[in-house]
Amino acid sequence: MLKVSGKELTEEFSLQKALNSCGEDIEVSACVHKVKKMGGFAFVIIRTARYLIQTVYSPDTCADSLDGIREGCFVKVVGTVKADDRAYNGIELTLKSIELLHKPSYEYPLKVSQRRLGCSLDVNLDNRSVSLRNPYERAVFKFQEGVVEAFRNFMLENSFTEIHTPKIVAQGAEGGANKFRLEYFEKEAFLNQSPQFYKQAAVAFFDRVFEIAPVYRAEKHSTSRHLNEYIGLDFEMGYINDMYDVMNMETAMLRYMMNYLKENYAPEIKILGADIPEITEIPCVRFEEAVTLIKGSRAKNKFDLEPEDEVFLCNYAKENYGTEFIFVTNFPSSKPPFYAMNDKEDPRTACKFDLLFRGLEITTGGQRIHDYEEQLEKMRAQGLDPEDFKSYLEIHKYGMPPHGGLGIGLERLVMKLLGLANVRQTSMFPRDINRLLP
Repeated sequence: MLKVSGKELTEEFSLQKALNSCGEDIEVSACVHKVKKMGGFAFVIIRTARYLIQTVYSPDTCADSLDGIREGCFVKVVGTVKADDRAYNGIELTLKSIELLHKPSYEYPLKVSQRRLGCSLDVNLDNRSVSLRNPYERAVFKFQEGVVEAFRNFMLENSFTEIHTPKIVAQGAEGGANKFRLEYFEKEAFLNQSPQFYKQAAVAFFDRVFEIAPVYRAEKHSTSRHLNEYIGLDFEMGYINDMYDVMNMETAMLRYMMNYLKENYAPEIKILGADIPEITEIPCVRFEEAVTLIKGSRAKNKFDLEPEDEVFLCNYAKENYGTEFIFVTNFPSSKPPFYAMNDKEDPRTACKFDLLFRGLEITTGGQRIHDYEEQLEKMRAQGLDPEDFKSYLEIHKYGMPPHGGLGIGLERLVMKLLGLANVRQTSMFPRDINRLLP
């Protein structure tokens, strides 16, 4: 019987380790990104999980032939490390051997080795298994990893417990018709629109919780800002004084995140040309004031913000406060969600906020209702039957601390940090009204 214990784990390529190994031989397993033949020698650019590495092939120094080695081949190379500021990432390998591990059966349908693919978004998405081999396209999702990692690290450092909630549910947290229905044995069920009900419940026993998970919206939109499946960065916190505690927590988290990205994802920031903002304080404006700023008649929707309103308010924040973020608070209380607490000083408004960034809503949050009778009253005021929410209402029946939280759309946040035009560019395999493959 074979045993695997006792063997060392296979190491992934480390750029820092390579930089510290000048004059020494190292072994790298990678994909051939490009071959540039120069007469008596050749540059073989290889692609590791994160980096491009320039190697130099010469029949005088390499024991193997380049016959059959082309773009897309997977290889194992051994080479001597040399520092070279002109090369990718400041190092070059003089090849001593190159072993072919696998040769693809077909040529790439896209120009993977170019800096940018130069194709339409639809062609990019239709050929996702190839397009993501392009260093620029791939860097988007390495950068996205950094956003998620920073969010998780900040939450854990601030005493939040990570939870994992169901995605098959009996009722939608957001209500309305934008729910995906599915057959669940002999019952009707839905794909969850939000972890809202569950993260509120978890506050009763964990005080502070967060989740990073997919959410589903059956909205028949085909815009540059909508997906039907996206990743939500959610948190909920108990023992708050008001919604401003939640807003302050998000501000601190975003400040931590931007610094974390700069410190740990500099290669991706360089490849993508990302403009990472400095965050000190984030201004806020009440919805009523925002409508006035937008000059009344131009504000088409008296209960919510339109896309052009979000752009206007972000420009206003940049011009007047030197920031690309702005909170909008106190939306009309008659507008969902039903779990948003009404403002005690002005019951016409709810303790609800949106965070706008570079012309787009990236966060919705606020203070939730924790009192049982108050929650029943709000449901009835919005035409809902409390009997339909018996399970949810149990958290109120048995007591809750004052609490609030928020949800951030990961793809929207990354889209704006990278200055991209379409949210599908920040979804590895996007799902929208027209796309179910690949």
